[in-house]
Amino acid sequence: MSLNKTKSWKVLLVSLAAAVSFSMLAACSSNNNTSNTNTSNTSNTSSNNNSKAVATYKGGTITEKEFDMDTRVMKLLSPQQAQYLEIDAFKESILKQEVAFEYLAGKATDAAKKEAEKEADEQVKAIKTGLGDTYESTLKQANLTEDDIRSYMLRVLTVYQDMLLKVKDDQVKTEFEKTKGDFTVATLRHVLIGLTDAAGKERTDADALKLAKEVKAKLDGGADFAATAKEYSDDTGSKENGGEIKDKALGGYVEEFKQAAQTLPLNTISDPVKTTFGYHIIKVESRTETTFDKLTAEQKQTIKGSLASQGLESFLEKDLASLDVKINLPKSSAAAGESGTKGGTEPTTAPSAEAPAATAAPK
Repeated sequence: MSLNKTKSWKVLLVSLAAAVSFSMLAACSSNNNTSNTNTSNTSNTSSNNNSKAVATYKGGTITEKEFDMDTRVMKLLSPQQAQYLEIDAFKESILKQEVAFEYLAGKATDAAKKEAEKEADEQVKAIKTGLGDTYESTLKQANLTEDDIRSYMLRVLTVYQDMLLKVKDDQVKTEFEKTKGDFTVATLRHVLIGLTDAAGKERTDADALKLAKEVKAKLDGGADFAATAKEYSDDTGSKENGGEIKDKALGGYVEEFKQAAQTLPLNTISDPVKTTFGYHIIKVESRTETTFDKLTAEQKQTIKGSLASQGLESFLEKDLASLDVKINLPKSSAAAGESGTKGGTEPTTAPSAEAPAATAAPK
């Protein structure tokens, strides 16, 4: 497990939309009764006679109407990813994964379904709280109901809970040993020279690197780090604290920043470290390794979530083909070349969440 691993473009969208801790995609049915998941596609199809099947598989069918509802939910919950839902290759990938979720939800245990019911209610409540007074109007504009959203969440969370319940304690410990560096806790300071300055003006990479080297030279010459960070840093999350980020697990940082923080000798000034945010000058003030017995319940749950994600990804890669999935999606009106695809088959760049701070890994 890697807490800062960028998720595959094929599974990222719904992990963002569902706001849970592992990569997953919702199945399509708008029926929110998980106890009859195996028969829900048949009943939905028969009640939607005017909606053609866009996917068939052994034991089930997904209609165009059902798929359209799910994509509307995705766009509502993750609007920054909406453009990718207009790309044919991306839509097809999502539809195949919806097949997987519908199938897996039908195989889920009663315990997983019961837990998913509670989690779905919490997720809907969180969405409602987040949207506040705009909740009703936002749903109306998206042509959705609360039941649509809850159905979406319920199917996702049923599969999530089922896979989570299958993870054993010894698997958690083994996974921790593979990536225990992610759980090392450090207090550090950094100065970010971003590719956009505080006034919103873009910098070239060369200009950012030049300024980062100038900042390093000042620090090497004895300048106070905190004062220098307040003067130069473009990281609004740490700037006013003199660049300090205190007692944070290293797995929460983007990869390049994490590697530097793991290996830099204590209380030394790093060379400029390049990330997607720009160039960082880093000083690690303390670093403490975490042993398995010191993990919090939340950290162990994070590892479990990652293992559950791996279980889903394994099913998608190895077992989905056995369902004999047939896709019949109408082509998008936009040309592939206008939708950010390469060779008409894959997005040229992976969609990703905007990180909450200038060092944070995508969630």
